[in-house]
Amino acid sequence: MFESLWPLPEGIAYNSYVINDDKVALIDTVKINYTDTYLEKVKDVIGDKKVDYLIINHMEPDHSGSIKSMREAFPEMKIVGNAKTLNFLEGFYGITEGTMVVKDGDELDLGSRTLKFYLTPMVHWPETMMTFDQKEKILFSGDAFGGFGSLNGYLFDDEVNVDHFEDEIRRYFSNIIGKYGPVVHRTISKLSDQIEEIGMVAATHGLVWRKDPAHIIEEYDKWSQQQTEEGVVVVYGSMYGNTKIMAEAVARSLSESGIEQIKLFDVSRKDISFIINDIWKYKGIVLGSCTYNTKVFPPMDYLLKSLESRNLKNRVLGIFGSYSWSGGALDRLEEFSETVSCNLAEPVIESQFAPGGDILEKCYLLGENVAKKVKENCK
Repeated sequence: MFESLWPLPEGIAYNSYVINDDKVALIDTVKINYTDTYLEKVKDVIGDKKVDYLIINHMEPDHSGSIKSMREAFPEMKIVGNAKTLNFLEGFYGITEGTMVVKDGDELDLGSRTLKFYLTPMVHWPETMMTFDQKEKILFSGDAFGGFGSLNGYLFDDEVNVDHFEDEIRRYFSNIIGKYGPVVHRTISKLSDQIEEIGMVAATHGLVWRKDPAHIIEEYDKWSQQQTEEGVVVVYGSMYGNTKIMAEAVARSLSESGIEQIKLFDVSRKDISFIINDIWKYKGIVLGSCTYNTKVFPPMDYLLKSLESRNLKNRVLGIFGSYSWSGGALDRLEEFSETVSCNLAEPVIESQFAPGGDILEKCYLLGENVAKKVKENCK
């Protein structure tokens, strides 16, 4: 469970990098669970040499967890980061000495290589930065350009079918980085003069991109602007099946209206991270919920809050609600529709008890209208 929230059916990689030049530099460490193995591997690479610098691109503990152990192993090692990094360093690990502060654009000479630092605050923590090896043209990007998925014997993008990783990379972006999309886009724009020069992207999670580094940068830029494909995600919350019937009617109507990519989810039975991933991919989203104790169904409310926090925009949106003796679900869905920057499709539907023929006709009409708007917006 990544961050104790997100399931990892395909695992995850924690990547750290060693530059073995005249001076030895480590770029980030690994989660504390793997400290012993990590230290052994570093020593295998550098032999009897010492580590001169530990460069911290990101202080989140899955990357900084081994800092204290590395300092104990290499007591003369300088810890390099920006001013905000050092606040985190003291707060997490009580380290205040043996540090070096760098600013945006500063450089560090290792011998045959010179590293250049780019401060990238809020991608996705305030202290994040990137490190660029100007000799080998490698961008050590921290969490940016990373993804879920373990590296089972391979490492580089030219060693695998990249399509296999795409969903897990987007799921990582949409759930971990998505809230900070505008900052990601500005960061990529800031690096635009450098991007054509980048020969490799080495993130702290997932594949190292050496064959086509531009691909992962372009994908991140697309997702950061919430650019989408033709398709619709239908998500429902249903206790006894009546709201499910409405959702299935909408889905059938979408299909009859020419939408080929339809994702239908029961919000109680699918982890929210997978739902958000598909919402990030497709232009249309239809949300339906039963009423629970005069409010929207709790798992649906969690999804709504998660989408609101990620500043969902540029989607075609449909909503419907159901109730037995007290309304409430539709009120929350309507509030959601007013909070996000989406194009609301009619009709807005509310059903009492089991949906009759008139309600299902409205569901079919909603599917037709969502499909029409999606196709218009994806031309």
